[in-house]
Amino acid sequence: MKKVLVVLLALVMVFSFAACGGDDADVNGGNNAAGNDYDSIPDTMTSEDGTYELAFVTDVGQLKDSSFNQFTWNGVKHYASENGLSYKYYQPANGNEATDADRLEAMSSAADAGAKVVVAAGFLQASALQQAAVAYPDTMFVFVDGWTLQDDAGNDLENVAAVVYQEEQAGYLAGYAVVMEGFTKLGFSGGGGGTNPACIRYGYGFVQGADAAAEVKGADIEMKYSWEYGSSYSASPDLQAMLNGWYQAGTEVIFECGGTMCQSAFSAAAANDAYVVGVDTDQSGMSDTVVTSAMKDLAGSVEDVLAAFYAGSWTDFGGKCVTLGAADGRVGIPTDTWSLENWTVDEYNTMFEDLKSGKLVVDNAEIADPSTVTWNHVTFAN
Repeated sequence: MKKVLVVLLALVMVFSFAACGGDDADVNGGNNAAGNDYDSIPDTMTSEDGTYELAFVTDVGQLKDSSFNQFTWNGVKHYASENGLSYKYYQPANGNEATDADRLEAMSSAADAGAKVVVAAGFLQASALQQAAVAYPDTMFVFVDGWTLQDDAGNDLENVAAVVYQEEQAGYLAGYAVVMEGFTKLGFSGGGGGTNPACIRYGYGFVQGADAAAEVKGADIEMKYSWEYGSSYSASPDLQAMLNGWYQAGTEVIFECGGTMCQSAFSAAAANDAYVVGVDTDQSGMSDTVVTSAMKDLAGSVEDVLAAFYAGSWTDFGGKCVTLGAADGRVGIPTDTWSLENWTVDEYNTMFEDLKSGKLVVDNAEIADPSTVTWNHVTFAN
């Protein structure tokens, strides 16, 4: 399957905060739609006075995971670099076995080192972030993939801004795309053991999109769906062996969803002349096996919150949960790097406009096991 280079749709649209509320602001949609060279910005710097104004606390996994951590961090360091601000990242102790105490220590270290805003990635940060926000009321916190947090009296913490995404929309687009391309034997392998809301939404959306495309094509879809070997969101020999078995049994493309788990999928797909759907960011540059990616614009949305803080508009985000999706240009699939030959960019753009307008609605129920739902064209295989 050859690479087809097409023009990326640049999206500039109105920021409509869904589900949890918010005010309107202009954003530039798409994953790195501005073409920022994030890799040219150093991950570490030394400030003259030893303080760091912007800080990032990583989720589980590696900082440079080409996914959730890395692109959230890209937003922090890019905004800092563009505005002459000092910045630093903090990785909680004990890696994938980090405790709430480890995360709180990292957040406290950031605040004590002068951080005006601390960006924390991942829903596992909730308990530590709540404690840090109470302990450091003059420090602002951005909770990516989070929710509104309260103090001990039950009041919303005004120094916490939560940002979440409609991953089900991105998953739907990816599932629809691969079935329109002609794939009928699909797989989904997720991180977090079925407890991560973002991964659940990605996967459930993926099945919905596959079922909808199968209706159009008059096809039947066989789906393998598993949360095994994903609790740490990391690549592993066991995960690679499972995915290799799927490919050898006939699976053609697998949506691998979770941190560096993608490395196991890339290796298994390459060994079997098969394909992968990337997650969170455009992962086509990581492996020739990536047919497309289900994306959310982590960097861009983090920069939006930081810009609001420095513009004196923190109240647009603080104490709220902002949900971003197609209507905000913050989810999608990358038309400039996909390897699709049988679904056109114009067809994608039409569907994307339907998502934006609400004409097409993707169910956002957090269903970790889609085999419990009745589908018209999808059956689940062991």
